[in-house]
Amino acid sequence: MPDNPRQSASSDLLLLIGRIMVSALFLIAAYGKIRGYGFMTGYFEKLGVPMPRFATPLIIAFEMIAGLFMLTGYMTRCTALAIGAFSIGAACFAHANFADPNQLNHFLKNVAIAGALLAFYVTGPGRYSLDRRKG
Repeated sequence: MPDNPRQSASSDLLLLIGRIMVSALFLIAAYGKIRGYGFMTGYFEKLGVPMPRFATPLIIAFEMIAGLFMLTGYMTRCTALAIGAFSIGAACFAHANFADPNQLNHFLKNVAIAGALLAFYVTGPGRYSLDRRKG
């Protein structure tokens, strides 16, 4: 964190905004999977996800819990690594058809998300977080 208190305050605010943005992505994704549960299970089956009827609720739960942890800044560094690994796994599983420009774009988006999450791992959640409150 910067030594300048003004920079520190703006950095903390920007870390909060960044956490809100990342968490929104995963919370909205989980909500979409819940609303389209049958479709998602079929899609995961088509992709070759092992045990899609079991995997679908696990993925939804992971996205919801990880999204809430990022939003509140709870266990932020561990959560950032977990979501980053999840994003890379999803990219490799669901977006590996590089001949399709759309799939390549989704793959690169997931890689970029993982990169942003590495930054959260390095910086931590900032002042406005449960991690900071607990010390």
